[in-house]
Amino acid sequence: MKILLTNDDGIHAPGLFALYEVLKSDHEVFIVAPESEMSAVGHAITLTSPIRVQEVRKNGIIYGYAVKGTPADCVKIAVQELFDSPPDIVLSGINVGANVGVNILYSGTVSAATEGAFLGIRSAAISLATLKDPDFRFAARFSKEIIRFMLESGLSDGTALNVNIPALPPEEITGVCLTRQGTSRFEEHFERRNDPRGNVYYWLTGEKFIENGNPDNDSVALRQNRITITPIHYDLTCERELKRLKSFPLPAKP
Repeated sequence: MKILLTNDDGIHAPGLFALYEVLKSDHEVFIVAPESEMSAVGHAITLTSPIRVQEVRKNGIIYGYAVKGTPADCVKIAVQELFDSPPDIVLSGINVGANVGVNILYSGTVSAATEGAFLGIRSAAISLATLKDPDFRFAARFSKEIIRFMLESGLSDGTALNVNIPALPPEEITGVCLTRQGTSRFEEHFERRNDPRGNVYYWLTGEKFIENGNPDNDSVALRQNRITITPIHYDLTCERELKRLKSFPLPAKP
């Protein structure tokens, strides 16, 4: 299989390398990833500056291509310019930190997978639920199961998988489940500071996780030490609200 690997942590991120090491012996693996960290850029694409692409080598061998752009840029450039034919699968990750609840709207990792789905390619984002001392070995091995699942089940047009893996020894993970995207969020605060020249700046701090979910939601299942697989789609239409609003008179034309 021809597999495109990308991420939002940058081409030199250990999570990306872990995926590459596990998959390279069984598949034709290509890496196209941001040249530096692009976390929390969402589905941004570059419009006002050139997108530069540079070959990256490890031990004299081509490792991949570093893109001066966003994760979505990487998938677009790879599919439309760098490859002779589209990849069979796009895997984005392995991200450091979970991507659950409304966080997926900010996530560059998830957006790379969504871009792959938008282009008609089976795609998945993989995240490890820790920010400290990540051990990617099990998550990398589990990527093979995600590939198998995508091939056997098929995915509807425009659908990607958002996968979150507990940062635990494999024997402590209690199972694998399909989940909904929850509405959990972070309660955030900004700390006001002054630089040495007296200029004011702000630093995002004091994040507190607010759980608004039910047992079927991604964040709840992840806290129960289960691997979560959430099918997501780039169509953001709220069908329930669309139906409700049809009962009201529309704004009058000026």
